[in-house]
Amino acid sequence: MRLKKPIIAVSTVALMALAACGGSGDPTGTGGTGGTDGNGVGEETSAGPQGAAGAGKDPTAQAPAPEIEGAQEGGTVTVISASGLNSMDPSEAYYTNTAAILQNLVVRSLTQYVRDDATGDMVLVPDLATDLGTPNKDFTEWEFTIRDGVKFENGQEVTAKDVAFGIMRSFDRASFPEGAAYSNDYFLDGDTYKGPYKSGTDYKGIEVDGMTLTLKMSAPFPDMPYWGAFPAISPIPEGDVSNPADYALHPWATGPYMFDQYTPEKALTLVKNPHWDADTDPGRHQYVDKWDMSFDDDSAKIDAIMLADEGEGQTTFTYDNIQAANFLEAKEEAADRLTIGTDPCTFMWYPDYREITEIEVRQALAYAYPYEAALEASGAIIGVTNSYGTNIMPPGIPGREEFNPLPDHEIGTTDPEKAKELLKEAGYAPGEYEISFLAITDDPTYVAATEQIVKGLEEAGFVPKPFATTIADYSTLRSDPATKVNVRSGGWCSDWPSGGSWFPPVFETTNLEEEGLGANYAAFSEPEFDKEIDRILQLDLTEQPAEWNKLDMKLQEEWFPVFVTAYGGVAMMRGSKIGGFEVDPTFGLPTMKNMFISE
Repeated sequence: MRLKKPIIAVSTVALMALAACGGSGDPTGTGGTGGTDGNGVGEETSAGPQGAAGAGKDPTAQAPAPEIEGAQEGGTVTVISASGLNSMDPSEAYYTNTAAILQNLVVRSLTQYVRDDATGDMVLVPDLATDLGTPNKDFTEWEFTIRDGVKFENGQEVTAKDVAFGIMRSFDRASFPEGAAYSNDYFLDGDTYKGPYKSGTDYKGIEVDGMTLTLKMSAPFPDMPYWGAFPAISPIPEGDVSNPADYALHPWATGPYMFDQYTPEKALTLVKNPHWDADTDPGRHQYVDKWDMSFDDDSAKIDAIMLADEGEGQTTFTYDNIQAANFLEAKEEAADRLTIGTDPCTFMWYPDYREITEIEVRQALAYAYPYEAALEASGAIIGVTNSYGTNIMPPGIPGREEFNPLPDHEIGTTDPEKAKELLKEAGYAPGEYEISFLAITDDPTYVAATEQIVKGLEEAGFVPKPFATTIADYSTLRSDPATKVNVRSGGWCSDWPSGGSWFPPVFETTNLEEEGLGANYAAFSEPEFDKEIDRILQLDLTEQPAEWNKLDMKLQEEWFPVFVTAYGGVAMMRGSKIGGFEVDPTFGLPTMKNMFISE
């Protein structure tokens, strides 16, 4: 999953934050910071990840959702963020903030996540479906029954055909280029079916019988219940109303809130959906009257509002991390309103596998990278909002076991002499090998991080060649396989707690001419690796976690196409009258569906 998208103001993040979408941890990379006490007070700990992204399932969860202790009704919650708000069409919402806002508040999908207060884990439960689906023996068919009584915001009954049409839209990579491609990857004829606007609605991969859907796969897809929690698997009415250009401005609500006013990238106001029925929803609440969201704000202004906790600030929260310069003040003077926790993200450097062909050079880059200096320059709070990493899969993924792909390399450290040795092994003298990478020039934080990266590369014998760009152009240039760089910076956040949401989208061979890089920023392609993905997907679910971990090790030990620069974490602030505010580690954002205002 892609991270919330920075548009203009990004003073709390740096180059590694423009990631495609875990856990945070201490500087040892063990995932050791995070969690909150029962009152939402942020506390540092070295005990490991505090809450996992979808660690369990409860197919029997019933509606209505259990009441949140102390919850009150009424009032307006204000949300402020430095990030912009990208497409809000459910078929394309694949950034953490757009997906979280839609999934928590506006649209309902086959399944959803709820927080287990006892463990801090997110648990997968039914949503529109009456359970978590019934597969056939080899997971190539899934059957879901849509519950009765769910309505769109205009009172129109939601049918299985509406859900089927929404799923059909999720195949359309032309209309929704930034959307997730799991339907294309796993559903029957997903490689040829182009969605309802190009291929029509006579799609053989979905059968509708009354309120029951049968979904047919091209390959075993045991993770279908997790894909079912995405906004892309939500009901969408067929016809002119769901024309992509218009629907992105006002998707029809099935959740507790609906669009009132929306200015793309800048602002969104949500009000109560009068046709949402709590008795049909096992996970959401409708305590708040209104949500007033403002985006693309200045980070310094956001921190000032949150630290002051005055007036409207008391009913305000931000899902941005507090700036490093203000962290100690927040921790000392507003600890009860500072929530520290995990997110499911890993940040990486991606040497272009077509250009940097020697593994020694790719490994040399890992020794050369200035981990601490780059993180500090980026505004990270090391050990809280970022920590040093090893495995590609972050802490909190079932089956993950810590390993270091470079055993003689202390994680988080820079070793320019070792980098020079590796360059020499590959046949290069100091000052011969150029490294070109995208460098944002219109924000001082990015500039500061670039300076540290340039310094680290030079000390290790590389010739750094920053490729100047802007925040607005960064993502487009990074995704273009023809961009004249040989290293890209980015990352990935778990779509669900399995290696199946990591290795296929991030490392499987892609058709560069038709698909571009997608999330495979390294342009990595190895037939043996692709075959291993296919093999693991055929295994019993109980066997897959350990095998994904082995594949993580194999990928780095044999090919080393990327190296981890950091894991993510969160340090978010809320106003003193905001209740129900905890970290949802599936998104690294707050638990919006549980929020209320207390007087």
